[in-house]
Amino acid sequence: MTVLAVFTFVAVVIAVAALARTRRIGRRLDQVVESYWQLRYEHGQLRSQIDQLHGKADPPVPSDTTAFVPLSSIKRT
Repeated sequence: MTVLAVFTFVAVVIAVAALARTRRIGRRLDQVVESYWQLRYEHGQLRSQIDQLHGKADPPVPSDTTAFVPLSSIKRT
């Protein structure tokens, strides 16, 4: 009975350690993703400023295109 209790205790400790590590990695991934999108936004802003300095006009945006289509509208009923 004591061997079973030791194995159970070790398994619980390993599971708690794995859960803690997974949470840390998840938080780090969120930070990396947020940094990526921030850098991408800043890159777009800087590119726009450079284009304005060089006198390039922004490409025209077509007004008849749909920018967002919710998945619920294309689901089968």
